Amino acid sequence: MAAAGSASWQPQEEGLKEICGLLEQQISPSSSADKSQIWQQLQHYSQFPDFNNYLAFILARAEGKSVEIRQAAGLLLKNNLRTAYKMMSPAHQQYIKSELLPCLGAADKHIRSTVGTIISVVVQLGGILGWPELLQAFINCLDSNDLNHMEGAMDALSKICEDIPQVLDSDVPGLAERPINIFLPRLFQFFQSPHASLRKLSLGSVNQYIMLMPSALYASVDKYLHGLFGLANDPAAEVRKLVCAAFVQLIEVRPSVLEPHMKNVIEYMLQVNKDTDDEVALEACEFWSAYCDAQLPPEILREYLPRLIPILLSNMAYADDDESLAEAEEDESLPDRDQDLKPRFHTSRFHGSEDAEDDDDDSFNVWNLRKCSAAALDVLSNVFGDEILPTLMPIIQAKLAATGDEAWKDREAAVLALGAVGEGCINGLYPHLSEIVAFLIPLLDDKFPLIRSISCWTLSRFSKYIVQDSGHQKGYEQFDAALMGLLRRILDTNKRVQEAACSAFATLEEEAAEELAPRLEVILQHLMCAFGKYQRRNLRIVYDAIGTLADAVGGELNQPVYLEILMPPLIAKWHQVPNSDKDLFPLLECFTSIAQALGTGFTQFAQPVFQRCINIIQTQQLAKVDPVSAGVQYDKEFIVCSLDLLSGLTEGLGSGIESLSNLRDLLLQCCMDDASDVRQSAFALLGDLARVCPVHLHPRLSEFLDIAAKQLNTPKLKETISVANNACWAIGELAIKVRQEISPIVMTVISCLVPILQHAEGLNKSLVENSAITLGRLAWVCPDLVSPHMEHFMQSWCIALSMIRDDIEKEDAFRGLCAMVRANPSGALSSLVFMCKAIASWHEIRSEELHNEVCQVLHGYKQMLRNGAWDQCMSALEPPVKDKLSKYQV
Repeated sequence: MAAAGSASWQPQEEGLKEICGLLEQQISPSSSADKSQIWQQLQHYSQFPDFNNYLAFILARAEGKSVEIRQAAGLLLKNNLRTAYKMMSPAHQQYIKSELLPCLGAADKHIRSTVGTIISVVVQLGGILGWPELLQAFINCLDSNDLNHMEGAMDALSKICEDIPQVLDSDVPGLAERPINIFLPRLFQFFQSPHASLRKLSLGSVNQYIMLMPSALYASVDKYLHGLFGLANDPAAEVRKLVCAAFVQLIEVRPSVLEPHMKNVIEYMLQVNKDTDDEVALEACEFWSAYCDAQLPPEILREYLPRLIPILLSNMAYADDDESLAEAEEDESLPDRDQDLKPRFHTSRFHGSEDAEDDDDDSFNVWNLRKCSAAALDVLSNVFGDEILPTLMPIIQAKLAATGDEAWKDREAAVLALGAVGEGCINGLYPHLSEIVAFLIPLLDDKFPLIRSISCWTLSRFSKYIVQDSGHQKGYEQFDAALMGLLRRILDTNKRVQEAACSAFATLEEEAAEELAPRLEVILQHLMCAFGKYQRRNLRIVYDAIGTLADAVGGELNQPVYLEILMPPLIAKWHQVPNSDKDLFPLLECFTSIAQALGTGFTQFAQPVFQRCINIIQTQQLAKVDPVSAGVQYDKEFIVCSLDLLSGLTEGLGSGIESLSNLRDLLLQCCMDDASDVRQSAFALLGDLARVCPVHLHPRLSEFLDIAAKQLNTPKLKETISVANNACWAIGELAIKVRQEISPIVMTVISCLVPILQHAEGLNKSLVENSAITLGRLAWVCPDLVSPHMEHFMQSWCIALSMIRDDIEKEDAFRGLCAMVRANPSGALSSLVFMCKAIASWHEIRSEELHNEVCQVLHGYKQMLRNGAWDQCMSALEPPVKDKLSKYQV
């Protein structure tokens, strides 16, 4: 039936000509026609139900047309099918399929490849079952012995394996076995094909199944490994690269499969890690980190270290075509191009213990053999520690000793290697730290900019230990030399060195903290000098260094002599950057750190900063609905950064923020914003304001509380966990300030907090802690409302409380605990063991008053539980918990 149906469709000559003409204009670079007009015309044709049949006809049969036109028809067909395939009539679907299959063996490689892409899309949309003829067509082509047919089918099959591998590893009604079982033996056979293209496509296809590991592949894994070893020295680099990729993936997901052959695999990887093709060497180099991450026994790798380490080091030298070499020539006077500016992301304010890892900002940089080798050395140094030093240090010393300009790349690689093992081998290197630092400091003045920049980085890798040793005279001189050396490089004329020096200095600042105080004046002079001469991209790093400095020294910064150096240039920049410029973000972040550090010392600068934040938020909220009259395009990041700076001001100025406030209604709007990161920062600010001037929030208190409570009661809690976290904390801060006035929402909030505490294991640690604290604060101000429900949550609440470190917030929570027990002593009976553990989690309760309350609670239960019940409860506790409770005389 279908065959008759498809035969009955024939293109009209006129339509064919018109579509071909449009496609020709679309792909011609010289055509004067307006591309968007052509595109609209093609979109217009897409309305016709048989337009896609025309495209399939042109791709498959327009022999007289150029390959480019036929390919363009195919690509347009692929894009149309993605959206329209499921709505097409079965007859049209069938026509297109019947035109595609004969093209698997087309004479032109580009046509075959386009057909393969379309076939993969059709299978994604309609499944294997929707195209019963396909598998047989593949088999016929693969078994045909004709190169075009074998390549065409293999190309289509490899795209299916890449895009939707699971389709071939599922049961298909009507087939005796899964498609993968039919294809695997043929794929293995192609490993031995004389044609490199077939070896590459077949190996690439099998590799797609390592993650899924279908039973068919698992059963023939020895055959697979045998095939991989057979291809190990393939003349085609593409194939060798796939062999390496297979071993790397296998060790990541199925190390047990490789274990019996591990020595052979390692031998092979050592060999290809030196491959003449850089991409093959890079793929091989990924193996060493993967091996260490797989937690395989280090013994096996240990014996190869003397051979592996020299290879890694020789691969750490800059390649001649490394883009950094060209960049390193750039002088500071050259303005940055827009593409030099990496996208930057502001992280919204978050109240609580962060779970996030601090990622190095390498996403923008290209991954290459040099970086991969350094990363491998770093991982090895963390696994083997000082064991690698006897092999490594003589090579590093030899490279560092190499003289002459032509050897600069070796010297540079040696400094990189020293930094790479700076963490893992610190025990072995520590006794030689002063020699290492004494060696690195002169390199900061090397004539080669990339040696200057890498020396900054390596020095920063040792900064923790340099700071640690600064207590005695010799150590302080060394710290001072490193500090002054980095400051000199901050004023380098080379952009790459400026960037490395500023980042390294920020690391040193974090480690040194208040140790920097005696040097503040000279540090500020250097940073502000850089601030005056840097181009846009590096300016962002100076802002970061200034912000980190403020975080590190805190109130020390609050001296007129320092502020006279620091503030005028920043304020000048503040006036210069318009409200719509993204260069404002790092400046706002920098001011946030300074406001927090200076505290009330920031008062003199506060008014214009505060007012501008308000203006920015108002402009952006207008831009959201009417960008024309706002004069800017809406970008929520401006709101987030401004809210966070207002939080910093609030934290710094304390109740002094009151005099600036016209903030309330604007903040309420931000708390209701549809963007979660705007809400996240808004609730952080709400909590900060609640701490210092709750009076200001008072007129809209009930609205703030309702909106905050809504953040906790959402089916999508996991997606907006940071918003919930900040809202939860803000409710607690408000509760202890407005006391009884919180009562209307207490039960709503409690009913949201209890499930969070009961399902704590799947949730963010900070949210669980804040929920426990807020529950306690609500119980403290409204014990009569909360205590009747105690038995529902005591156990999970006490478990959460026992995980929180000692601080003021934890004290508040325990005041709530004591208040509830006084109101409803029987409510905690069934959870007494958990309550005792929570009390024992205190290192010490600083507040004497709270300490006494806790004593009373424990004594009360001891008296209440007669006839051995108290002793029975005590015997359920571990000895360390019992010891801790002895402080409370029970």
